Amino acid sequence: MVFGHCYNSCCSRVHARTRFVKDSGIGEGVSPSAATDLIARYIPLQERSRAVAVVFGGLSFGSVLGLLFAPPIIQNLGWESVFYIFGLLGIIWCVGFDSLKGQQLGNNEGLFSLGKSSTVSDGLVSSTVSSESSDPSLEDLQNSLKDVPWRAFFKSKAVWAMIYAHFCGNWGHYTCLSWLPTFFSEELNLNLTEAAWVSILPPLGSMVISSIAAPFADNLISNGVDTTRVRKICQTIAFVSPAIFMMLSSVDLGLPPWEIVAFLTSGLALSSFAFSGLYCTHQDISHEYASILLGITNTAGAVPGIVGVALTGYLLDSTHSWSISLFAPSIFFYLTGTAVWLAFASSEPQDFSKSGPES
Repeated sequence: MVFGHCYNSCCSRVHARTRFVKDSGIGEGVSPSAATDLIARYIPLQERSRAVAVVFGGLSFGSVLGLLFAPPIIQNLGWESVFYIFGLLGIIWCVGFDSLKGQQLGNNEGLFSLGKSSTVSDGLVSSTVSSESSDPSLEDLQNSLKDVPWRAFFKSKAVWAMIYAHFCGNWGHYTCLSWLPTFFSEELNLNLTEAAWVSILPPLGSMVISSIAAPFADNLISNGVDTTRVRKICQTIAFVSPAIFMMLSSVDLGLPPWEIVAFLTSGLALSSFAFSGLYCTHQDISHEYASILLGITNTAGAVPGIVGVALTGYLLDSTHSWSISLFAPSIFFYLTGTAVWLAFASSEPQDFSKSGPES
């Protein structure tokens, strides 16, 4: 995706995105669901926001490292070297993580509680991983998929709220990720070096905001605030903030370029409140099916990476307006996503197998 930031035409962006999905997306697509499953099973409710922020905040950290190190690596070693180096790092991580297979991942102490005990009522699922357990067979996996209550998922208003919210949030994320460097260069007249450095600011800001938002959400829940209310507050901030700052950036107020950069950076950084909103709700409503629910919503969230990026380029070529092509669609989805989330989102635990609330 680093190359995608340098392209100005819609076709070249779609090609870069397609190559990325084909080469690495299939393999990496399982990691968010796997992480969600671990968090749902081993992290208590009062620490869930921080766990999600740490895990998914790694996306922002990786974006910063990629933007910093990929260009000099390409310049000195060639573009192929980026894939070899990053692939090797992935293999090293995989070997290190696999060495933990025999260890017990879950215990009765939360990762952030510094010795304070947690119980099942705290939202922690008591389960252990046995080093002697055998891997499930293909037949077992097929049978387990048949037992998944797919129909119950899609009958739930809360699930549909998560699906639409994931789509809306990723529309703004992917379109800005792909097109903001070009916007900075062409509309704000920043040179390529300045545009590249400015592109690092949103993920840096996201890391800062998520480190504030997650403890804020966990503290509210620990103090007895309803979990659904906390998730709605956080997700509303994550949607309304970038919508407001995009409105200010799209209107000709005669602002200098760096103030517009500050607006957009602030809005995109505040969208990381979603780590304490949407991204925790899968675990909130079902420990057992959290990973599958994340897989469903993340599938919808992947659509803007293809359709949104291409549509932005088409609208830009047709209208020559950044306000219409980039900002207006994102603002629309942020605001409608907020309305749907406030109306239908819920963190009440659900037993989808029985289509009723968990006891």
